Amino acid sequence: MPLDAKRFGLSPVSPLWLNMLGGVLLVGSFFLIFRSYTDNTFPTPLVRIQVDRNRYVVSTGVYGSVRHPMYLGAVLMVFGAPLLLGSLVGLLAGFALTILLMVKIQGEEMILTRELGAYRVYVQNDRYRCFPYIW
Repeated sequence: MPLDAKRFGLSPVSPLWLNMLGGVLLVGSFFLIFRSYTDNTFPTPLVRIQVDRNRYVVSTGVYGSVRHPMYLGAVLMVFGAPLLLGSLVGLLAGFALTILLMVKIQGEEMILTRELGAYRVYVQNDRYRCFPYIW
């Protein structure tokens, strides 16, 4: 993104308000990712049911708004950084990464629903996977 937006100037210059919006998205991203780790002590890169740690479903804090706040934070990051830098290439990569995350979320939810009985109840109470009022 820095090569696109700054070094070679491939993307057109973006307005200041758009750069500021990118900064705000990054701050929101940092908040969600940090709170995801503090509210839930079970996050792992791969979905696995941690029986040895007495895994349970966390439905409070940021997990009370969406089921996957860490991924929402990641989406805000992949859009915030390119907006802050003014990179069209970065925005295209952000769209691609968002689609990949959506596929990953669906796979994770199938496993969690099958392995954690309480997750079914959580899905019924917290309707949104990643994007509030959308999906």
